[in-house]
Amino acid sequence: MKLKDGLMPGVGIKRWICQIILGVFLISYAIIELIRRWNEGVSVKLFLVAILVLGCILTYISLEKYTKRVVDIIKFEALNFSMGKKNFDDDFFKNSILVKGPKVVVIGGGTGLSNMLSGLKRYTTNITAVVTVADDGGGSGVLRQDLGMLPPGDIRNCIIALADTEPLMEQLFRYRFKDGSLENQSFGNLFLAAMNGISENFLEAIKKTSEVLAVTGKVLPVTLENVQLYAKLKNGDIIKGESSIPTESLNRKSPIDRVFIEPKDAKGVQEAVDAIRDADAVILGPGSVYTSIIPNLMVGDIREAVKATKALKIYVSNIMTQPGESDNFSVQDHIRAIMKHCQGMPIDYAIVNKGLSKEEENIKERYLQKGSTFVQLDHGDKDKLNVKYIEFDMIKIKKELIRHDEDKLAKILIETILKKKMINDEKRIFEYIYLSQRLRREKKDRE
Repeated sequence: MKLKDGLMPGVGIKRWICQIILGVFLISYAIIELIRRWNEGVSVKLFLVAILVLGCILTYISLEKYTKRVVDIIKFEALNFSMGKKNFDDDFFKNSILVKGPKVVVIGGGTGLSNMLSGLKRYTTNITAVVTVADDGGGSGVLRQDLGMLPPGDIRNCIIALADTEPLMEQLFRYRFKDGSLENQSFGNLFLAAMNGISENFLEAIKKTSEVLAVTGKVLPVTLENVQLYAKLKNGDIIKGESSIPTESLNRKSPIDRVFIEPKDAKGVQEAVDAIRDADAVILGPGSVYTSIIPNLMVGDIREAVKATKALKIYVSNIMTQPGESDNFSVQDHIRAIMKHCQGMPIDYAIVNKGLSKEEENIKERYLQKGSTFVQLDHGDKDKLNVKYIEFDMIKIKKELIRHDEDKLAKILIETILKKKMINDEKRIFEYIYLSQRLRREKKDRE
């Protein structure tokens, strides 16, 4: 079986590595010679500068091709894994190959986060989802009020997204009761509530549920404390409750100035802090900027861990604005809101949707009627935040709703992480490729 470009997996890796080495050699040679022969004629300098430029171009192109080839191999193996039935080889792939993938921590909440997780798990098992527990609406809010437990909704969605289980079990966990006292309540929420009742705390309940559903990676609440989210509007009003903030912002015709949590000294889950410090990349979003992403960063030790980690910090932009929360926000406005609440925290990359197709434009009109607009990159403001922007088409239509395409989003994230962080860890990459080749050879020998 060949990759989409017709090549067998692994072909091209050595060529691009050789070209990277050649490019680095040319750069080094040109710099050394420029220093040594600086007092010689202009023609000599021009010749050496030309070599330097050639080396830079060769290194950049080869690095791009090398990264794409590695990601294609991973995607190729992941496709074979997802298409096959459970057997020893599949377990070997998941437990020996994906475990070599990048260490990724995602921070946020909402459907956008869980959707992205379902794509990322095809590339790596080293995933930690740090999820907000500030939700106080819907079925989660009812359980929070009646049982005094932390809201399970966003955590349930992340567990389902990372689960390796039968489709029937996924349908069961997503099922919502349609009438009676349980109307609009999710079975998955009730399952977590029952598990919480027989566990020492909510974190243990999540871990037990994750074991039942064979979750890839970890799903962690940002804190185990009963936090409440507040918003200060620009007119000075204070709004209490995550579910009330957008509505009250619209009713009072005043945008959000900032958000904060009570208790302010809420302690983050230590496993989440450790995962952030050890990560190759920390991904913020996608999700509601004020009610899903920033509440996690209001937990002091989580915020300080994100600021201190050497991991790449990547923001995944929403596709559409949210009425009462991010009205008329550009991509940069979302980033500024995060930076305002986390002073001193840089963001390295922002993943941005490039545009809309004709079908997507038609659906966009329905969003406009509800006050939601397309989140755009302000090109006149691109250089002010010291953020690199990656624009590409990452939309898919699901049930006439605009959503992130989890496959495209996961691939661009993994490419970015591999290129900027793991490229210096050749051992991990070659283990990744070697093990996939070994798996193929063993299959061929048995056949």
